[in-house]
Amino acid sequence: MGRIIAIANQKGGVGKTTTAINTAASLAAAMKRVLLIDTDPQGNSTSGLGIDREALNGSLYDLYIARMRVDDIIQQTMFDHLKLISSNIDLIGAELELASKDGRETMLKEALASIKDQYDYIFIDCPPSLSLLTLNALVAADSLLIPMQCEYYALEGIGSLLRTLDLIRGSFNPSLEIEGILLTMFDGRNTLANQVSDELKKHFGDKVYKTIIPRNVTLAEAPSHGKPAILYDIRSRGAMSYIELAKEIIGNENGAG
Repeated sequence: MGRIIAIANQKGGVGKTTTAINTAASLAAAMKRVLLIDTDPQGNSTSGLGIDREALNGSLYDLYIARMRVDDIIQQTMFDHLKLISSNIDLIGAELELASKDGRETMLKEALASIKDQYDYIFIDCPPSLSLLTLNALVAADSLLIPMQCEYYALEGIGSLLRTLDLIRGSFNPSLEIEGILLTMFDGRNTLANQVSDELKKHFGDKVYKTIIPRNVTLAEAPSHGKPAILYDIRSRGAMSYIELAKEIIGNENGAG
């Protein structure tokens, strides 16, 4: 059965979309069947996979307003084993239209129920806020992958995120768990980065991934070329780190099994 993993952090600029694109691509390159859902109206996961946000035949917005079924909005990407549900700025309108609907928090979960078993992994790239779009993602998810930059404010933000997690568990999704905490944009020469890393490992133990994502120019440049890092420069430290993360995720899954 497929595993639905929401990639979320209420703090912006921590590498959520970079993680979504590159983890999904690395797992697809390892022959895993992967679906990436772009649930951010900015549509950066969509453009980061080389798909024109202004020329979509169907997007997540069309699903939320019941114009199209989930099967109709799934697109093929440049990887044989990676498919995408795209988004663009229209998705802002979905929040307004859904606000008064009954069952608005469970719409994505219900839509994914019919296709979940077709994939090994379904990743949901969330906006950097606790919006109705993020709420739908967390209600639909089995687990939460939290990218975190190792800086002072990250430790403050994790408390807010954990309170949100408790809220979701208490009201909508009692089985939601932490998949893992991923250290991103890491600079080992920075004393504070190492201190934050140590604090996270103390608090979360083996929930902190062994793989660490470094600051890397390839990860910054690749989206402007509409490619994941492994297609832009597979020999770069950034690309190799997400390949290692994919191996770790597969290993954790096999170990749990």
